[in-house]
Amino acid sequence: MSSPTVSHFSGRDGVRLAHREVGTGRPLVLLHGFTGDGTLWLRHGQAEALAARGHRVILPDFRGHGASARPQQASAYPLDVLADDGLALVEQLGLEDYDLGGYSLGARIVVRMLVRGATPGRSVVGGQGLREVLGIGGGAGGFVRRVFAGAGTFEPGSPEARAAEWYRSSGEDPVALLHVLDSVVATPVEPLGGVRVPTLVLIGSEDERAASADQLAAALPLGRLALVPGDHRTAAAAPEFVAAMLDFLGEGRGDGDGRGAERDG
Repeated sequence: MSSPTVSHFSGRDGVRLAHREVGTGRPLVLLHGFTGDGTLWLRHGQAEALAARGHRVILPDFRGHGASARPQQASAYPLDVLADDGLALVEQLGLEDYDLGGYSLGARIVVRMLVRGATPGRSVVGGQGLREVLGIGGGAGGFVRRVFAGAGTFEPGSPEARAAEWYRSSGEDPVALLHVLDSVVATPVEPLGGVRVPTLVLIGSEDERAASADQLAAALPLGRLALVPGDHRTAAAAPEFVAAMLDFLGEGRGDGDGRGAERDG
């Protein structure tokens, strides 16, 4: 499949942000993880598979990432700005009847959008558990901060050295990415109880975040859990991941069989 055209929309503060689209039909907004961009959903054919089942798949790049603007000043990254940007995308594209999903950091932003009033028909929270949503522990953000702070000082071949080389070769902007990390907001359990959107918590069985994924599903009144093969790095590329998404989203349209790998949360 040829690479989709990059289009642009504006954050609520006027920052120029990018998105791509694949397919036609019911809109499905998918948010990517920390670093990289919306092509997360293109690399292993996930967006194409979703489009083939009647979805207009919308793939934004977070600010500080991909083809979106990467402002250097901290003031461009107020608290919850990624959720603000997601809500702005929904508004500017005129999406009223749509679905919403995300993986890793994108999943945390899906949760933020839900507790702030987003009303998709269905949502998918991929690669996150309750601990991460609550902001407990350093998680990937702590590792990234350590890499950026000590670049050039790590033992050759160490995870930090490999990560620093990857960020450098990928053209990532450490200033912008650190501001992004500073903008992320934790979500307490109480507002999760007010989310009335059917939500699938979808995670790799070998992902360390799976330890509290069932608790996240249980905290959401209409939540359920699905486990698929893989760890945090590989699960989103597993065929079972997109199959579980299709089953779940299809239930809301009356065209899914609802089996998949799901079990009640």
